[in-house]
Amino acid sequence: MSPAPGAAADALPRLAQALAGVRARVKEPRPLGEGALDLAVEADDLRAVREAAEAELADLPIDVCVQPWNRRRKHLLVADMDSTIINVECLDELADFAGLKPHIAAITERAMRGELEFETALRERVALLRGLETEALQRTFDERVRLNPGARTLTRTMAANGARCVLVSGGFRFFTRRVAEAAGFHAERANDLIEQNGKLAGLVEEPILGREAKLKALLEEAEALSMPLSDALAVGDGANDLAMIEVAGLGVAYRAKPIVAAQANAKVDHSDLTALLYFQGYRRSEFVTD
Repeated sequence: MSPAPGAAADALPRLAQALAGVRARVKEPRPLGEGALDLAVEADDLRAVREAAEAELADLPIDVCVQPWNRRRKHLLVADMDSTIINVECLDELADFAGLKPHIAAITERAMRGELEFETALRERVALLRGLETEALQRTFDERVRLNPGARTLTRTMAANGARCVLVSGGFRFFTRRVAEAAGFHAERANDLIEQNGKLAGLVEEPILGREAKLKALLEEAEALSMPLSDALAVGDGANDLAMIEVAGLGVAYRAKPIVAAQANAKVDHSDLTALLYFQGYRRSEFVTD
């Protein structure tokens, strides 16, 4: 699929030729919405098809997802928040009110790339905000935080079709509570900042929700629903999302760091979050929108 009208359809001939090289046969495409096509492919090697498709389309503004045809519609969505469901890293924006955004954002970037241990990096960044007035939290939400395009349509459509939608974040519950409500998630999990006398104490409640805690959240949610992990969809952009992305039936890297994009089942670099609905075979006419 592609945000550029006609791009996906125009790429079909060269894609079919590339897939023929790995002994895969493309059947008649099924339009799902503007710029979105569903292709049934007969092939023995799923990995070979994915690698051939991604390589052939790498120079085009097209997002591709290669997966088994059956059981594509997922019954559990576990989504990262910062830079996935919303447009910013909340901690970086909060740091701007303390005049520390460049320094803290640099640490965030390294942590999301997997160059720093997440929990240690979070403690370091939070410590730098000691003494910041807590009113900066609300200002950050009001002035900086916006849902990414397609986020609410994604959750509302999946929920309307019986899926449970859970927001998990290595960030802070002050934001996840508000974002979960705005986007239509059923539940949220995140870290808690410690406050003292109307100011941030420079500390975060332990244990910190990081990579393994996100994985645990997905496993616990799937167990509570008595469903296999193959029925789960996980999406995120940073290294702390990688564990849950790797075990989900469909793990998606959204505008992700290289370490995540390399391991996910699919990646979304061009389209908005409704791509995750198209990946599941939803038609545009089935989307639940405001």
